[in-house]
Amino acid sequence: MPRRRRSKGFVWFVWFVVYAALVTAYVWYTSPNNVPSSYAGTAADPTTFFSSKQLADSARLNAMRNWIFFISAPWEWLIYLFLLFGGLARYWRDALESRRLPLVVRFPLYVLLVDAAAFLLYLPLRALSFALSKSYGISTQPWPGWLRDKIVAFGVGYITLLAVTAVAFWIMSRRGRWWLKLWLISVPFTAFMMYVQPVIIDPLYNHFTRLSDPQLEQKILALAAKSDIPASRVYEVDMSAKTNAINAYVTGIGSSLRIVLWDTTLKQLNEQEILLIMAHEMGHYAMHHLEWSALGAVGSSLVVIVIGGWIYIWSIRRFGDRLGIRSRSDITALPLLLLILSLLSFASLPVSNYVSRQAESAADAYAMDLLDTADGSISMQQKTALVTLSDMNPPMLVRWFRDTHPSDMERIIAAMEFAKAHPRAAAESSAAVKGAASSD
Repeated sequence: MPRRRRSKGFVWFVWFVVYAALVTAYVWYTSPNNVPSSYAGTAADPTTFFSSKQLADSARLNAMRNWIFFISAPWEWLIYLFLLFGGLARYWRDALESRRLPLVVRFPLYVLLVDAAAFLLYLPLRALSFALSKSYGISTQPWPGWLRDKIVAFGVGYITLLAVTAVAFWIMSRRGRWWLKLWLISVPFTAFMMYVQPVIIDPLYNHFTRLSDPQLEQKILALAAKSDIPASRVYEVDMSAKTNAINAYVTGIGSSLRIVLWDTTLKQLNEQEILLIMAHEMGHYAMHHLEWSALGAVGSSLVVIVIGGWIYIWSIRRFGDRLGIRSRSDITALPLLLLILSLLSFASLPVSNYVSRQAESAADAYAMDLLDTADGSISMQQKTALVTLSDMNPPMLVRWFRDTHPSDMERIIAAMEFAKAHPRAAAESSAAVKGAASSD
């Protein structure tokens, strides 16, 4: 490796170490689970339902979770920079060309090499995150099963990346407004992925069956009918072999629409809590959040293609000769393209997360309105917080960049306020506060 590249790589490494040190200081010294004094001693206060050990575990676990999150993106950027400036991207292209393989063979092999290198170099962080979750009893999946899921994800990701990049590089090799053509093609692709996700991709990871409790299914379907959701069955997914976490969701579009409950939710929540969480998911459908999400994806893809395209062309003009990138459609530029997309994705997180939190808050309110009660909301949020040892009130940067949902504290406060405004729910809210305080 030339001396100039070694020195530049050393500079990047030093910057990464400095950044990692700052992140460590931030996540370790931002106090977890703090709530405003006005809510101290209420159901929103973790000291009323977390034990002393659970509070300590939550502090350590969330510091590590947040550290891994904030390290992950720069680590991915370093991988792509290493492939580019370390010369591997150019070497792989030249090696494939020297064997005089046709483009239809060279291109998939090159994409595989780049994708596999990124996957393997990023795998240690994923393994660290899984080991951390497993050590605190949140993840229950054996290591072989976890690795299988990651290999499946790699396969799905590779096929997707190959299809997208093949089209993208072909269009960039043509004349005209290639960025506009790319965006127009991304629109049907986004809709297609939303359609196939629940019926083709999700079953690769988990086993789906009809809900095992017929009476509960009828109550859920009755709620669905009340929300004008055209569903005839509720799916149960076997997640207890992987995690103790609680979840439910509505996914898909058109005939692929599915209402799904994790079996962990059935085991850990009572019927009222389950109906409330399902009503929340139905709120997303009733308020057209799925459609808005699709439109948001289409709109954001235009922004990413325009801004990313400008950065891409500028980078090739500035660094192309040094990196061996001969044109904008040269496959050597694939790591550069992935780097730019990763940078833009990370930069957009505060905006996308804010929109997501607003949608989740609206779905919470819809659920309580649909059931005309907050019964189960407070206890459900407390149970989910306990299972995952979540931070009830995350620090600012974590909220901006990581949180797609309102904090558990915010959701409990919203339920308490709903209970005050609706007499039927007031008794449950009061009982939850007293019960949580007495269990400390």
